[in-house]
Amino acid sequence: MRAIKTFVSMMETLILLVKPSIFQVCQVKTYKVITDPEAFQLLADETRRKMVYLLRAKDMTVSQLAADLGLTPQAIYHHVKKLKHVGIIEVAREERVDHFIETYYRATAELFHLAHGDEKSSKLEISQSREALKALEKLGYKLQCEEEAATKLVNIQKRMWETGAKDEWDDRISEMENVDFFSRQSLMEYARFLAMKDDEFEEFLSLHREMRKLLQKCVKAPGAKRKKG
Repeated sequence: MRAIKTFVSMMETLILLVKPSIFQVCQVKTYKVITDPEAFQLLADETRRKMVYLLRAKDMTVSQLAADLGLTPQAIYHHVKKLKHVGIIEVAREERVDHFIETYYRATAELFHLAHGDEKSSKLEISQSREALKALEKLGYKLQCEEEAATKLVNIQKRMWETGAKDEWDDRISEMENVDFFSRQSLMEYARFLAMKDDEFEEFLSLHREMRKLLQKCVKAPGAKRKKG
């Protein structure tokens, strides 16, 4: 499959007389674990994160991405090359339009998970956690977080992810035909619960309670009043 992708990339300007749908890759994975340090650095850029978000929803060309993000096609193509190089996006299909080849891209997974333990991945996860906490203000919550709250949340999420995780399921579930995205998400969740031992399940519940308490300390609910001290 990798060899086919490379060949198509090299020959895309030379295949103008074939049928409109020239090249299409296999079904996208449900989950993908990112371990490449270069990928962590790329995803720290907001524009690239927006591109991945758009390409998770549908296949898009460079021109379509440029129009949606208000950037030049040249700038978008620069980002596309980098994201494709680290395996975050891929060519979904290529179509002939008149005398030109239109290349459509998509994300390589429906959901991405950053591998824990690497310094760069941890920094990115903490940054994203801070962004998510700040976004709670748009729901009417008032932030009153400690500086290390984002780091604590990331550590809790890491422990939750490791509880009952079965990496070998990713490929098997992503290869299932006639199972839509939401059904595959539910399937992964059901399988994790079934695989947990009783003590692992209790730990999983405990981590959820720990996260809830931490979030409650971080925010003031909409309409809530502080107690007079």
